[in-house]
Amino acid sequence: MKTYKFPDIKEWNALIQRPVLDQQSLDAIVLDVLQEVKTNKDKALFAYAKKFDGVQLETVEVTASEVEEATAQVPQELKEAIELAKQNILAFHAAQKEKEQIVETTKGVKCWRKSVAIDKVGLYIPGGSAPLFSTILMLGVPAKLAGCKEVVLCTPPNQEGKVHPAILYTASLVGITKIFKVGGAQAIAAMAYGTESIPQVYKIFGPGNQYVTKAKELIQQQGVAIDMPAGPSEVLVIADKSSNPEFVAADLLSQAEHGPDSQVILLSDDEAMIAKTTEAVQRQLEALPRKEIAAKALQISRSILLNSMEECVAFSNLYAPEHLIFATDNATDYIAQITNAGSVFLGKYSCESAGDYASGTNHTLPTNGYAKNYSGVSLDSFVKKITFQNLSPEGIQTIGPAIELMAEAEGLDAHKNAVTIRLKTL
Repeated sequence: MKTYKFPDIKEWNALIQRPVLDQQSLDAIVLDVLQEVKTNKDKALFAYAKKFDGVQLETVEVTASEVEEATAQVPQELKEAIELAKQNILAFHAAQKEKEQIVETTKGVKCWRKSVAIDKVGLYIPGGSAPLFSTILMLGVPAKLAGCKEVVLCTPPNQEGKVHPAILYTASLVGITKIFKVGGAQAIAAMAYGTESIPQVYKIFGPGNQYVTKAKELIQQQGVAIDMPAGPSEVLVIADKSSNPEFVAADLLSQAEHGPDSQVILLSDDEAMIAKTTEAVQRQLEALPRKEIAAKALQISRSILLNSMEECVAFSNLYAPEHLIFATDNATDYIAQITNAGSVFLGKYSCESAGDYASGTNHTLPTNGYAKNYSGVSLDSFVKKITFQNLSPEGIQTIGPAIELMAEAEGLDAHKNAVTIRLKTL
């Protein structure tokens, strides 16, 4: 991690930049995949499974017997941990249900809003070097709570044509039965367009590599909704002299191990804290199985010494991190100043891993600066909000003349007449 000391505010915009991918070649590759799946459907999926996953599949659908076999392979302790996480995620998201409220905006005019589940949703679950079965909880639990009629899950197989047992067990636990052995951009294409085996969906959720992310971006332009724009995962940690450098180093590395394009940022008003954390990062890095991945992420990461905690918060708001860890004794004092972040972790013991797995909040969050204008996944992500209004004769008489005047002023006489013709009957 490169260290910057007291950078001028004019330099901040350069320091918040994320790693840039070669978008032109990426676009071309992913567009080819999308078109191939759209045209050849299952045939294309089998070809891509052989090319990218090194496996010749006979079917892309996971069978009930495969789920049963996988369930038996998951250790009981892990099952209990997954169940604990599920219950906490369920409790947090169930509390997000809105009570329907009818508002009489004026006498005789009643308006209300109703949450209606999106009928068909698709979940993408990475399954390569890090099989993210926890993401199934984060997406499957709110999807089922919302009442989505059809939930489709795609995840890549291994070279034996099998899906990681924990992924199948967790999917079964939350009630997902339509599971398919498809990964990468081709999985996004399959859910967007539909194939002989995989149903077409109306909205696609879930993280993935640069190809998955680009596929989601492109199919959104074609009218299929996605959860949010995304880039590589990231964390920003704010620390001061009260922080524990060992904790901070562990938090930075827990994010860096996601991938070589992940970025971690450390902000502090204490130079000694940065030095101690840097030393701890190097020491802890040596013990990690994913050392090489984390080391590459650290090369595009940085530590920044600023003049005050207020400056640290201001920089963080400009960066708009996916994860913000405020690792200080007085973290709660700064809540009001935090305006841009996907999810915030307050205090020494609130590690990002808690939100990633079991605290109850959702870990599917906006990255790449999108926390400035996007929220993380919630119950609302799986519903549409439909508004209703009901006007009585008294209601149309009350607001009708105003509607007529406004419609006439806009030159929309048919709009005016729709009111006038009713008022004449009264």
